[in-house]
Amino acid sequence: MNSRKVVNLFIKTLAIGGLIGLIMSFFVNVNGAYTDNLQPLNIWGLIGVMLFFIGHGLLYSAVSQTGFFAYLFVNRFGLSIFRSFWPTVQLFLIAFIVFDLIYFPYKEAEGEVSIIWYILAAVAIVIYGWAIAKIKAKETKKHAFIPALFFMVVFTVVEWVPALRIGLIGADFSLIMIVTLLVCNTYQLLMLHRLNKAE
Repeated sequence: MNSRKVVNLFIKTLAIGGLIGLIMSFFVNVNGAYTDNLQPLNIWGLIGVMLFFIGHGLLYSAVSQTGFFAYLFVNRFGLSIFRSFWPTVQLFLIAFIVFDLIYFPYKEAEGEVSIIWYILAAVAIVIYGWAIAKIKAKETKKHAFIPALFFMVVFTVVEWVPALRIGLIGADFSLIMIVTLLVCNTYQLLMLHRLNKAE
């Protein structure tokens, strides 16, 4: 893959991130950001709020892209070390990350939030990752399923959870972030083989 295609992928993923951040903001409406500028109508305020959420989408997209290039390195590194055992290691890491996603946030919440919500969040991410991995395997090769699932689950959670743990984002922003990360990760994963085939 040449540098032009890498830059093209970067710019398109960045644009998708900004767009998803903006679209999600309409549904989440963090702290009444839109309603405060609609009654009374404040055009400049609305534009400012929209730019703010586009900026968040761009930021989350950049995090996603960093994770994607880290995944490409980790996948090659894992193959060189574990060889035929690498798929098994990836499945173990997926299980560990899913457990981590449920147990540690629940423990930090100190019972204020039911564990069911953490289980549902983890299951939703795994189901979505499973669906995308099936698409990836269908469009490429069967053995691409586990690496794709590994990326969609492990790297998405690794990109998302640190911001939650250190309190950088609230519940509303965490929803915007996870959706943006999932969409950007999906786009990059499904575009990679198309770019390589075009090459």
